[in-house]
Amino acid sequence: MGVAFSPAELEVVRAAAVREGMSAAGWVGQQAMAVAQDVLVPVSADRADVLRELVKARAGLREVAVRLDALGPAATTGAGLADAVADARAAVVRVDAATVAVMRERRART
Repeated sequence: MGVAFSPAELEVVRAAAVREGMSAAGWVGQQAMAVAQDVLVPVSADRADVLRELVKARAGLREVAVRLDALGPAATTGAGLADAVADARAAVVRVDAATVAVMRERRART
């Protein structure tokens, strides 16, 4: 079996392989198997923005969790708690919207 890449695509593949400590051919084979086994689900380029938002929102939720933990279990009022809760609500809305968009993309492919 052979695969063909443009020079720019090949550079991207080589960079990914280097990050994983693999040869380019080994990395391509591993990715192909992951897709074939539904371990990795490719997403169209126009959904990259949605994935970025999910990653950003996830990081935001983790930050909010750290802030809430820092307030301690006795904290039930105060500006710190109100800000953390507002940030958490906003992050949940973003995660929800991005997740629905990804689910729609996945449904369209099946």
